[in-house]
Amino acid sequence: MGIEVGGLFGLVILVLNVWAIIKVVQSSSGTGAKVLWTVLILVLPVLGFIIWLFAGPRG
Repeated sequence: MGIEVGGLFGLVILVLNVWAIIKVVQSSSGTGAKVLWTVLILVLPVLGFIIWLFAGPRG
């Protein structure tokens, strides 16, 4: 019995990641920082979102 990310939890993760990527693109950070944050969020969906939430670009 492994841990699966699917169903409603998977949909919530997808919506939060899309929201985070939109916020990263709209931020005033440089292009390199935007690319790095976007890649982090895409490669590590749950952990990347949590890291972005606490340490990501603001504004």
